[in-house]
Amino acid sequence: MVRRGLTFLLASAGGGLFWVLGLPLPFLFGPMAFCLAAALAHLPITGFGQVSVAARTILGVAVGASITPDVIAELPRMALSVALIPVFIALIALVGVPFFRRLWGFDAPTAYYAAMPGGLQDMVIFGTEAGGNPRALSLIHATRVLIIVTLAPFILSQFYGAALTNPIGDPAASLPWHEMAIMVVAAWVGWKGGVRLGLFGASILGPMIVTAALSLTDVIHSRPPAEAIVVAQFFIGCGIGVHFLGVTWKEVTRVVAAGVAYVLVLATLAAGFTGLVTALGLGDPVPVFLAFAPGGQAEMTVLAIVTGADLGFVITHHLTRIVIVIVGAPVVARIIARGRPG
Repeated sequence: MVRRGLTFLLASAGGGLFWVLGLPLPFLFGPMAFCLAAALAHLPITGFGQVSVAARTILGVAVGASITPDVIAELPRMALSVALIPVFIALIALVGVPFFRRLWGFDAPTAYYAAMPGGLQDMVIFGTEAGGNPRALSLIHATRVLIIVTLAPFILSQFYGAALTNPIGDPAASLPWHEMAIMVVAAWVGWKGGVRLGLFGASILGPMIVTAALSLTDVIHSRPPAEAIVVAQFFIGCGIGVHFLGVTWKEVTRVVAAGVAYVLVLATLAAGFTGLVTALGLGDPVPVFLAFAPGGQAEMTVLAIVTGADLGFVITHHLTRIVIVIVGAPVVARIIARGRPG
C-alpha cells in the first residue's frame, strides 16, 4: 500500500503539472513521465494491479458506445484496408525477426515475440511459454508503446494538422444517470464474462462487445463521461512508466536500445502502409495513421478520441492486427520449437 501510495502521489503530481503547463493529454503523459522517471531512479513504486485493469474497461465501453448502425454500415468500405493488415503483419515478421535474431543476438522465441506488435501482456505470456525471455519481451514492448504514445501526438499535430482538443466526453453531470449505471454494468459483465470465456484483451474487448450490443439496440446513446476517460488515461500512463521498474544499465544498452531501434523499423513500415492506404482513398489520413500505428490498443483508442478520428475505423484495424498476431502465436511457437536443436 505504501508503494502504491507513492506511485499515486507521483502520478498525480505529474498529471497536475502537465495540466497547469497546458501540455497535451496531461493525465496520460504526466503520470507516464513521472512514473517512468521514478522507475529509472529505482524509487519504490509499483503498479495498481486489478484497478488498472478495471480502468481499461472504460475504454472498452467508450469504443462500444461508438459502434452505431452508421458505423456498421461503413464496414464494407473498410474491407480493402483491413485486408492489408495480414500483409502488414507478414512484413513485420519478415523484417523484425531477423532484426532481433541476427543484429541483437536474441534467441528465436524472444526474437519472434519481440517483433510482433501484439498486446504487451499477450506477447510476454506467449513468448515465455515458447521459451523466450520474459524480461526482455516486457522491456521491448514497453519501449515500443512508450515511444509511439509519446511521438504520435507530435506527428498528428505537426504533420497531419490534427488538434488534440476533441472533447473526450460529456461531463458526468450532463449524462442520464441510468445510462451511466448501464455502462458500469456493461463494463463489469463484459470484463468478467470475457475473462471466464478466455477472451484475449478481456478488459477492453468484453466491455466493448456488451456496450456495442447496447448501442446498436438503442439502449445507450453516449460515451462514458469525461471524468471516467481521464481516470483511464491516468492508469494507462502509470502502467507504461512502471514497466521500466528495476531496469539495469545492461538492459538499457541492449534490450531497451533494441526496442528503440525497432520502433524506427516499425515506424517506417507503418508510414509506408499509411501512405498506401491514404493514396488509394481507403481512409482519411488521421484515422489511417492511428489504425496502422503499432502502439497499444488502449493508447491508440485514447488518441482517436482526442483527435475526433473515426473510432470504428481505428479499432477495427487494431482488432484485426491483434487477432492475427494472437491466433498465429501458438502456430509459430510450435514451428520455433521444432526448429530448435535437441
